[in-house]
Amino acid sequence: MLQCIFLLSDSGEVMVEKQMAGHRVDRAICGWFWDYVLAHAAGDPSKILQVVVSPTHYLFQIYRNGVTFLACTQVEMPPLMAIEFLSRVADVFIDYLGDLNEDIIKDNFVIVYQVLDEMMDNGFPLTTEPNILKEMIAPPNIVNKMLNVVTGKSSILGSKLPDAAASFVPWRSTVVKDASNEVYVNIVEELDACVNREGVLVKCEAYGEVQVNCSLPGVPELTMSFANPTIINDVTFHPCVRFRPWESNQILSFVPPDGQFKLMSYRVKKLKKTPIYVKPQLTSDSGNCRVSVMVGIRNDPGKPIDSITVQFQLPPLIVSADLTANYGTVDILADKTCLWTIGQIPKDRAPVLSGNLRLEEGLAQLHTLPTFQVKFKIMGVALSGLQIDKLDVKNTPSAPYKGFRAQTQAGKYEVRS
Repeated sequence: MLQCIFLLSDSGEVMVEKQMAGHRVDRAICGWFWDYVLAHAAGDPSKILQVVVSPTHYLFQIYRNGVTFLACTQVEMPPLMAIEFLSRVADVFIDYLGDLNEDIIKDNFVIVYQVLDEMMDNGFPLTTEPNILKEMIAPPNIVNKMLNVVTGKSSILGSKLPDAAASFVPWRSTVVKDASNEVYVNIVEELDACVNREGVLVKCEAYGEVQVNCSLPGVPELTMSFANPTIINDVTFHPCVRFRPWESNQILSFVPPDGQFKLMSYRVKKLKKTPIYVKPQLTSDSGNCRVSVMVGIRNDPGKPIDSITVQFQLPPLIVSADLTANYGTVDILADKTCLWTIGQIPKDRAPVLSGNLRLEEGLAQLHTLPTFQVKFKIMGVALSGLQIDKLDVKNTPSAPYKGFRAQTQAGKYEVRS
């Protein structure tokens, strides 16, 4: 079980401390954790492991929008349960507060503590469904804040237990208001790829999510199948998904929550193609390094490739950089990152970045070559090839409108030089 949860700012300040069990965890553990972050990741919590072992506690942490969620325990427990719970807490706060950062947390201390009270009981997850929590604790709004100022009261707890808390589908409210009788399914994928110095694709895989926006009346029953479910691996599901139909026939059967939610996530491994190529060439002698980077379409996905950017960190010992492009804009940022913004690739020419890097005095050649980070977005296609075959909706008074969409964007897409 978890004994305590801390919310830390970007500077390591403890913003929220919630003791979960009889054993009190001293705040000194946060100081030890932040010293660990400074020593191992230069103060960036997103770059350290999500499970850290201190001399006195097991620590679990996730990093969201400048806020570190840190949980502590002294007993053995499944690490994934702690990480998943912290992720759910962060998602609920974003749902409640609209966004998540240090200022928003400090402006809504009362709600933060009340939500944490309901989400965990004596160190174990209790109520984690947003629709139940919102019936118990009203989300903040201007009217509530004005009433709190006038009356001096800060409690926004409901007076009775929500009906959904005793339901067999606790993720769905018993009374759905303003149902427009429509459901939208969106496949969102991130493409992770690594290309070596010879231009060979070493690794290429897609991480995807099936996101659903449901506005159906009553308690609908949905059944969804894919045209090619055998290509996906490492699947995880929302609690609403019945596991047995998927295990036997690869069919998703579920009673959906109302509104937006992530139905499932998956991974498609060993992809053979990438939509664009990036060909960097760096040659250095006599204190100068000539740079040439060409970008083009390798495999046309049939949809426009938008928001293309290429960036790389200027190597150390660089005195100056003179880089230009025949298409797009080139910016040298304050942290010595070169950002080449292309947008869409034109049909009449291939975008090329070229220029010269001046090395420090006495350095003839460049010994550390940069890695190029590529970003792009493609609307209307899932590059993994995953396709929805059929979506059936039952227990609705009339036939609903069903919409489908897909998009792919670059995740960790690296090209070595």
